[in-house]
Amino acid sequence: MDVQHFERITAFIEARLTPLFDAETGSEYGFGMDDTSRALRALRNAVLEASAIKGLVEKRESAEPAMRRVIDQSVEHNWDVLRGIARQWEDHADFRHEFKHHAWELDHHRHAAADA
Repeated sequence: MDVQHFERITAFIEARLTPLFDAETGSEYGFGMDDTSRALRALRNAVLEASAIKGLVEKRESAEPAMRRVIDQSVEHNWDVLRGIARQWEDHADFRHEFKHHAWELDHHRHAAADA
């Protein structure tokens, strides 16, 4: 897993969510106190929280082995959260195949590409 995976999946999800918050389109979603607006804000917050892993990834290299395992689990969990959200748009033209993969599968593909 690397930061670029998180940047790509977050950008994809944000591109799907941002128009729902656009007041210029006449949408009130996201800005009101109705259940739909609250759900949209909660979803956006979940995406932003799950995508905030840069600091963890940076600390991983210098971390003790036990802490490295905790960091890896946290990064994998956050990827799974984003992956589950992104997969709601599997039929979208901008959906990338990597968004279907588990974290360990992405690591395997990255190592295989480096060995080639």
